[in-house]
Amino acid sequence: METTRHFTATTYVVHNERVLLHWHKKIKCWLPPGGHIDRDELPETAALREVKEETGLDVTLYNPDPPLDLTGDSTQQLVRPAHILLEQINPFHQHIDLIYYASVNGSAQLAPDAEETTQLRWFTAADLTATDMPVNVRVCALEALQLLTTDDGPLDYQTNRLPD
Repeated sequence: METTRHFTATTYVVHNERVLLHWHKKIKCWLPPGGHIDRDELPETAALREVKEETGLDVTLYNPDPPLDLTGDSTQQLVRPAHILLEQINPFHQHIDLIYYASVNGSAQLAPDAEETTQLRWFTAADLTATDMPVNVRVCALEALQLLTTDDGPLDYQTNRLPD
């Protein structure tokens, strides 16, 4: 039987030295917001859409690349994912998962779409190591916390630097 592959976008949302995960009803484990990238949808748009649907939050994606000066060009710089993972969903289906990290814009008041999830939880680094979850989720969540939180406060996610 042929293996099918779908592109997905997953986002680890960081706020106040915690990362947001939801209890996935079907898979029965803690996962970050994410889902399939729709036909003709940009991956970063899918990442933002999935976070909004599953958490109600507006976020800014962390871009590991410095901004390019493309003045006068019709080319657009996209937000590069932190990682791209190949995930085995079942023996005949895989996800090519674009992994993003993000910060909360404004309020961190959760308001998920009831059809998406009912259990959301903010995890500290200690919580992540003490809770049973897939290894890739723990590794990426810890990296997101390390990258997006410093002793001096959160990074400015537009410039990837500490505020002046």
